Amino acid sequence: MAPADRTVLFLQGPPTPFWSELGDAVAARGAQVRRVSLNAGDALFWRRGGAVSYRGRLRGWRRWLAAFAAREGVTDIVYFADRLPYHRIAQKVARAAGIGAYAVEFGYLRPDWLTLEREGGGAYSHFTDDPARLNPAAPAPDFTARHGHPFLHEAVGEVLYNLAATFGRPLYPCYAADKYYPPVFDYLCWLAKLARGRAARRGAAAVEAACRSGAWPYALLALQLQSDYQLRACAPYRHQSETLAEVIASFAACAAPAQRLVVKLHPLDNGWENWPKRVARLAARHGVADRVLTLDGGDLNRLIRDATGVVTINSTVGVHALRVGAPVKALGAAIYAMPGLTHQGPLDGFWTAPQPPAPTVVAAFLATLAEQIQFKGSFYAPEGRRLAADAMAERLLAGRVGPPGPRPAARLESLRAARRARGLV
Repeated sequence: MAPADRTVLFLQGPPTPFWSELGDAVAARGAQVRRVSLNAGDALFWRRGGAVSYRGRLRGWRRWLAAFAAREGVTDIVYFADRLPYHRIAQKVARAAGIGAYAVEFGYLRPDWLTLEREGGGAYSHFTDDPARLNPAAPAPDFTARHGHPFLHEAVGEVLYNLAATFGRPLYPCYAADKYYPPVFDYLCWLAKLARGRAARRGAAAVEAACRSGAWPYALLALQLQSDYQLRACAPYRHQSETLAEVIASFAACAAPAQRLVVKLHPLDNGWENWPKRVARLAARHGVADRVLTLDGGDLNRLIRDATGVVTINSTVGVHALRVGAPVKALGAAIYAMPGLTHQGPLDGFWTAPQPPAPTVVAAFLATLAEQIQFKGSFYAPEGRRLAADAMAERLLAGRVGPPGPRPAARLESLRAARRARGLV
């Protein structure tokens, strides 16, 4: 279809001007733009005007959206974070009506990259999991960071969006906020974490110095945000504490006596889960209290380079590790969990005989990823927003988003079934 015959519907987006700028880029190419706001945060960050508000209940969303899409002639639906309940329903509406559905996210090739792919990402990505279908002839991605921004820009946007959604509830009384932590509670946790900042930095410096000393080999376990949909919807675990229990038990039983396990907290973890305490209890229970360390901070890239291997669920830390040739064990449904990239055997064997990634497969994977579903740019830096918005709009309206064939999400179910078979669920 020609752009003039397309009507693109924008649902919830990131808390930055990017969503409006992407709408501008779509409209500049001749397509019609529609917007539905689901809460006051959506309304606050949409600057193009003309938005329609949905104030009904979640259970009525599917019927309302289907009727709206038919009435407005919607040909494409775009949303940020594909596992949000409203967006999962939008995918079903799109399939039933023959409408294109597209998910926007942070890039797999961070920093300085964003993602646009059909329907969803992670376990629900259509990106191939067969190394034979990668394109080794695709251009190598440009990893030069050009669109940096202060963390304050991210923090302010998130706070404004969530506070608007919370205190603007009288305007959207039925909005179903699918937040793992209530925003105000989350911010209070952050205040407590900031108060402990100096002590945390000292502890991190001591652990990092020990890692760099070379006194013992270590494997790195990269924790993720407990609130992240990559855990809540794309992992075989109900809670990350299950991951810790599984990894530490395996490490205690199978790792060499001289080896250490370094558990690195996510830099944006709010501190509520008290991972250091959980790690210490599990390590003591398995008799490896002196061999398991927790790190809140540190230089991630340096830690990866010096580690014997990296264990993760499905974090983009795995991509960083592959880029420097570090062995990776993915415990969840990760876009990079394919032969030639990650350790394909059980976790127990990873400690003493980790399978390193094949350089040719890594290069083909990164190039194909950049060619098909990655866009150089940023949600925050103005020039990065402009570049990404223009490139995404061009690709979207040209019908060139992602590879042609679907990637089944059955792998996630097989991982869950394997854990049940082992009595871990």
